[in-house]
Amino acid sequence: MTTDLLQTANQLRAGMGEDYHDKLMEAIYTDASQIADRSVAREEGKVRWTFDRTLDRALTHPVWGFTVMGLMFFGVFWITITGANIPSQMLADFLLGSVYNALHSVAAALSAPAWLSGLLIDGIYLATAWVISVMLPPMAIFFPLFTLLEDLGYLPRVVFNLDRLFAKAGAHGKQSLSMMMGFGCNAAGVVATRIIDSPRERLIAIITNNFSICNGRWPTLILMGTIFVATLVPPALASFVAALSVVTVAAMGIVVTLLVSAFLSKTWLKGETSVYSLELPPYRPPQIWRTIYTSMIDRTMIVLWRAVVMAAPAGAVIWLTSNIFIGDMSIAGHMVNLLNPFGLLLGLNGIILVAYIVAIPANEIIIPTILMLTLTLGSNIAGAQSGVMLELGDQQVYQVLTQVGGWTMLTAINLMLFSLLHNPCSTTIMTIYKETKNLKWTVVATLLPLALAFLVTFSTASIARLLGWA
Repeated sequence: MTTDLLQTANQLRAGMGEDYHDKLMEAIYTDASQIADRSVAREEGKVRWTFDRTLDRALTHPVWGFTVMGLMFFGVFWITITGANIPSQMLADFLLGSVYNALHSVAAALSAPAWLSGLLIDGIYLATAWVISVMLPPMAIFFPLFTLLEDLGYLPRVVFNLDRLFAKAGAHGKQSLSMMMGFGCNAAGVVATRIIDSPRERLIAIITNNFSICNGRWPTLILMGTIFVATLVPPALASFVAALSVVTVAAMGIVVTLLVSAFLSKTWLKGETSVYSLELPPYRPPQIWRTIYTSMIDRTMIVLWRAVVMAAPAGAVIWLTSNIFIGDMSIAGHMVNLLNPFGLLLGLNGIILVAYIVAIPANEIIIPTILMLTLTLGSNIAGAQSGVMLELGDQQVYQVLTQVGGWTMLTAINLMLFSLLHNPCSTTIMTIYKETKNLKWTVVATLLPLALAFLVTFSTASIARLLGWA
């Protein structure tokens, strides 16, 4: 009952007249009519056509709702990936070219020791520059687009569509929003779980957010899809198949999110799924300046700053492990030899595992680290410098990985799977701890995806060997 109806009922009850029940029923029908008038537009006794209602019939339809949702987010991802290419390249040319060379010129003019300029410029600066050039343009596109959909009133329709799936998995419908935010950055996705009131369901959303592919992992997936998977089809279909392979991996991430959510809700995080009232707000024109401020200041810059803070020490570690020798081999070389048997068992190799270990603060520098280690360990190709990440064209990368690194199609596919499932980056781990204030669940959120990555890649490699594909 509404407040007005309760007041009417109390007044009638106080009078205790003979027609108390009749008047109460009349008040109920009057109140229902008022609610209907506010909720349904009518014209001469018929429901009047409205744009909002017609649009909702499509956007919340059991079939078309998911179709539109898939196309909408595919469009957002495509615009983000495609639109970020040019600014990313321009930023890379400036930071990794002009500024990098200028810093070395300054170091030479100051007669700085080689180890110092190597550590500060080739290590710390280069890793930081890589992260900025790879992360900033996609986030500057993705977050405003995501905020725009939020301002338009579309995201509540997404929650409406996905609520049933997440409810069956023992999770909350609002987890779909934090999952979508994770496609830009997992740290931002973890923060976005604050919209979930239930501590149990929020924890499920935090643990599974890592299965949304963040900006740092897109370059690896796109590269593997372009230079390996696309070679399986004629050149005319290469770009389509490459894009399809990346979208397939992203879709697998959503499926894994639902499966792991169901597993957690039936084991470690048992409980009843929250029932909540979802209001579909009216569609409204976007607030452009608010969108820009919210996405750039509250999301992009904060997440980028966290990544930069973590990338700087990662660059130092990469340079030091590649330039400090124990016996006749660098620390990185010893690590590769130690992990190579395990890496091959997973359909990967030791260099890939070492790259993921030393580059845990920032997934953006995985491929440059792999290329540097491949070129400097063993073969020691002319022009390659230990600890110095480099940028190559797609064809050059393919030649280095296949001819020098010995990669096969299995290596590329398992790298895509490992990139999807492996542990969160250190920025996300730090954010998980800040949000949960619990070391136990931070460890679970870190190690559960890693264990799943090992299991899936080992299974894939084992099947490939049994079928004679590896």
